[in-house]
Amino acid sequence: MASPDSSITYLKYKSYDDLLKVILYSSQSVLGAVPLIYHMNYHDQDIVFIQTGTIGGSIVHYLSNKEKPPKKFIELKRLSGEFIFVDKIGNDGMSLYIPILELEKSTLEFL
Repeated sequence: MASPDSSITYLKYKSYDDLLKVILYSSQSVLGAVPLIYHMNYHDQDIVFIQTGTIGGSIVHYLSNKEKPPKKFIELKRLSGEFIFVDKIGNDGMSLYIPILELEKSTLEFL
């Protein structure tokens, strides 16, 4: 968790399934915003995360993996929440295609 004076809250998930539920929920909100997925190697851990925020703070949703994501996009089915890794954006209108952006550096500090 973030230090008391920080405006960033960290939430660590056990699996992609739970992390991607945040994206599904966000995409169905009034604003319809879909967070981007970021990947970086942090202290020899492969970290995958999204950032959401409100006035007064940010939430970093993340998971630590043993390996980097196998492809550049995630195809996330809107109705079922099922997902697969894909190389490019497809044409399924009932899916979200979320790019996985590779970061070289970040000021975030993961536990």
